[in-house]
Amino acid sequence: MRSFASLAALIRQAMVMTPFSHIGLFTKPNDTRVDKTLHQLHEFLIQRGLHVHCDRNAGIILGLPTMPTDVLAQHIDLAIVVGGDGTLLGAGRLLADHEVPIIGINLGRLGFLVDISPDEALTQLEEIFNGQYKEEPRFVLHADVIREDAIIGSGDALNDVVLHVRNEVRMIEFTTRVDGHFVNTQRADGLVITTPTGSTAYALSSGGPIMHPSLQAIALVPICPHTLSDRPLVINNQSLIEVHLCEDRDIPARLSFDGQNNIELESGDLLRIHTRPEKVRLLHPQSYDYFHILREKLHWGVQL
Repeated sequence: MRSFASLAALIRQAMVMTPFSHIGLFTKPNDTRVDKTLHQLHEFLIQRGLHVHCDRNAGIILGLPTMPTDVLAQHIDLAIVVGGDGTLLGAGRLLADHEVPIIGINLGRLGFLVDISPDEALTQLEEIFNGQYKEEPRFVLHADVIREDAIIGSGDALNDVVLHVRNEVRMIEFTTRVDGHFVNTQRADGLVITTPTGSTAYALSSGGPIMHPSLQAIALVPICPHTLSDRPLVINNQSLIEVHLCEDRDIPARLSFDGQNNIELESGDLLRIHTRPEKVRLLHPQSYDYFHILREKLHWGVQL
């Protein structure tokens, strides 16, 4: 058996090798399922001699001081999100300015983004802290809403920007341009502008393609278009997308960012969407396999 001195030396060596020292903990609010995992995670981090910082939700559960997310992002070099994809989407948008790498521990449902299970979390985190991980950059969309030549609202999205009808079961009419080129005028329930990250979300249920995360592409996916000829369109992610709500069809509409933030729209509004230069940096265990995630989450090959 190793002596206490040799074990202590190994721990000190591991602490020196760790590429991260200030860890931010993020979690979903009002969900007691995260409590046990969060406490285990906090104890693991403290035992490694790491500095732990908490967002408001994690701080309440752990009984630790908290700080606003924009301040927290300036004090950490790694974020660990405990929750579901929605929790990671929210944290990712807030951390994108600082390009802080993110690890996701899945306590949600599908878990396309939060790919570490609670049962394997400490083992896989040990590997990541020892420098054994895969890093995957994901680009973020930014959208401005322009009304009478003035920007009335803006937002960012890691998954998708969605134009959709508000409060009524009626179609909206809109014109789409890409890099100044006219694409088409559509009548539909809306339009999903999705990144590869969001291609397995709302866009997929609307008939859009699954795009590998490494693709530098955006898909425009109409929602229930009023013609059989409309199909999803995949374009370069450096393109500027403009969507203009037709003025002669006054249907209340809304623009949603990752399904979490909204801007109310009026006829005549112009939407201008492009990618941000900053990336969201996701960290995965070395064993991460995107196609395994697809098979598992979408139940490919399951005999019914």
